Amino acid sequence: MAIEHYKMFIDGKWVESSSGQAFDVINPATEEVIAKVPLGTRDDARHAIDSARKAFDSGVWPDKTPMERSNILWSIAEIVEKNSLRLAQLESKNVGKTIKYARDSDLPFIIDNLKFFSGAIRNMEGRAAMNYSGMGLSVIKREPIGVVSAIIPWNYPLYIAIWKIAPALAAGNTLVIKPASYTPITLLEFAKLTEKILPKGVFNVVTGPGETIGTELASNSKVDMVAVTGDISTGKKIMQMASSNVKKVHLELGGKAPFIVLPDASIDAATEGAIVSAFWNTAQDCTASTRVYVHESIHNKFVETLVKKAKKIRIGDPSNESTDMGPLVSAKQRDRTEQYVKLGIKEGAKLAFGGNRPKGIKRGFYFEPTIFTNVEQKMRICQEEIFGPVLSVMKYKTIDEAVEKANDVVYGLAASVWGKDITQLTNIANRLRFGEVWINEHGVLVSEMPHGGYKQSGFGKDLSIYSLEEYTQIKHIYIDTTGLARKPWYYVVYGDKG
Repeated sequence: MAIEHYKMFIDGKWVESSSGQAFDVINPATEEVIAKVPLGTRDDARHAIDSARKAFDSGVWPDKTPMERSNILWSIAEIVEKNSLRLAQLESKNVGKTIKYARDSDLPFIIDNLKFFSGAIRNMEGRAAMNYSGMGLSVIKREPIGVVSAIIPWNYPLYIAIWKIAPALAAGNTLVIKPASYTPITLLEFAKLTEKILPKGVFNVVTGPGETIGTELASNSKVDMVAVTGDISTGKKIMQMASSNVKKVHLELGGKAPFIVLPDASIDAATEGAIVSAFWNTAQDCTASTRVYVHESIHNKFVETLVKKAKKIRIGDPSNESTDMGPLVSAKQRDRTEQYVKLGIKEGAKLAFGGNRPKGIKRGFYFEPTIFTNVEQKMRICQEEIFGPVLSVMKYKTIDEAVEKANDVVYGLAASVWGKDITQLTNIANRLRFGEVWINEHGVLVSEMPHGGYKQSGFGKDLSIYSLEEYTQIKHIYIDTTGLARKPWYYVVYGDKG
């Protein structure tokens, strides 16, 4: 099998690492090396930041009209659309997600997101109001922040990258972006598609470890904003490093999503939703349902139905159209999942299904979909983000108990509630301390609606016009309309009142 050799994209050029070193990228389904990518250094990151800084300060990008930036983003969307199948195949090979997931879910949303922000920037409005002071006009402007650095996770390498790239570019910022070391391929391929569309220095991709590249992107004083999707510990470090020049920070830091099933809920619908939302992308998703709270009156029937459906999940080669679940992204992530399963058993939870590496698959980082019952609220499998296919099912007696337990984690990204009484469902949704709550659904995202968390899941919004605003700063301009040389209030500084 041929191994692709990549370079980094800095200042409109393809370059090797200044160290001369590279690292291997692995196909998690086969454990084979599929690419070699430059092992970037802090000097490489500084070079990219300097390039983005120069491009911003020169005005080559921020001075373009919204229409001009809109047209360019639309052109990018079109070229991504033309190459969508190839990008989906590469994403499947690099992440281990199934081809049907990458092709039919990730890429269509990526294209839609680019097109949405292409249009949104032409609809962003300032505000003007007369007579706040009685003597002038106040104008509110939204301006680009400047140089934005973005750090991207490995579970949705291009998908989440576009969540940062599209609004940042639409707003007039320049970018330096770091893909995860496990999964850099599609972002580098995206740079190839855009290199002749975007002006030099506007978009830069630097590859390498977070402790070097990420540290520079977060701490460098020439960077005005850092946007990160990652875990809580990474987010805390980023906040500390960003304080060096008080740069703006945008964080999406994971979740531990509750899934509340009311006694009147359709067991068939709720178990369908639970299976899909617990095990999509091999459960490597911050919004994945991980804690199911089921009313005691339907608990046993729910678990029985859930296990029957879990048994139908087809594990195997992600390039196969019939495969439902591929491998985890790495041996480290597979081993982490395995350790949590052992911990759950040790803590007293009951293994209702799965819990092992699948038999008959000799290579790849595979793990069975796993369901626990008899889980207690304080168990680590209930409290901590596993990022692997492990679902905990728990009983509750009252709505208050279910809501209290659902809120009883440090995370606050996403949640769902299932039942028939829309008034009751809405009341519960209002009480859940999560940035996104679905009713009789779990996981639907659209470009027009915001996505982001509460509590230690971070702050700031991806998607929607709210995300576009995240990548701008507000300026107030005051225009005197009196025409007077001496304004009425000047007497408070010197002279007499007129």
